[in-house]
Amino acid sequence: MLPSQVDKPRFVARMFGRIAGRYDLMNTLMTAGQDRAWRERVAAQVGAARDVLDVGTGTAKLAMTLAQRLPRARIIGVDFAEPMLRAAREAPPLVAADAVKLPFADNRFDAVTSAFLMRNLADISTGILEQVRVLRPGGRLVILETTPGPPSAVPRMLFRLYFRQLVPLLGKLIAGDAAAYTYLPESSAHFLEPERLAQLLEEHGLQDVQTQKLALGTVAITSARR
Repeated sequence: MLPSQVDKPRFVARMFGRIAGRYDLMNTLMTAGQDRAWRERVAAQVGAARDVLDVGTGTAKLAMTLAQRLPRARIIGVDFAEPMLRAAREAPPLVAADAVKLPFADNRFDAVTSAFLMRNLADISTGILEQVRVLRPGGRLVILETTPGPPSAVPRMLFRLYFRQLVPLLGKLIAGDAAAYTYLPESSAHFLEPERLAQLLEEHGLQDVQTQKLALGTVAITSARR
């Protein structure tokens, strides 16, 4: 179910275009409502930023959380799947743009965030470099992403059973797209461990890198300072 690096951008854009209408509902069901608390944690780590970019904003749930927490800040969300942007309601300004080619000047934002974006990029390093480029010196980068699974054997086995068997069935019943929700667990299983992602941020010149694991280690927030 995983596309090649060359085909991945088109594959991902089409997939999210198909499930845009049920994306938020599926996230809530799959996480038992925990996704809201995760977004709150991301927003809390942004601090008192004045200009914030949410990359891969999708239906702008994280962008809206940021706007509520930082009512005086300028929040912008970007995503290359336009059906996802059209599904957003009461959102801050949204821009159709690719995460690996952001249409913003260098040093533009106090903070850059993303939620469940990084494992969907064809080139993670390029995506990180773009986020660092538009981030001001001293600004915060905050990434919310799934992990390959819990570190312990039994929880990892149960997680994979849920993610690889029940989630595709739920995706078929609710979103009418089992394939999209088969890609989700497979892309998570093949993504970087949080420690490796943290190391990658350091290799790209970021400092004060911190990782916070949530939901028994199935989700992680990785933050850093430029």
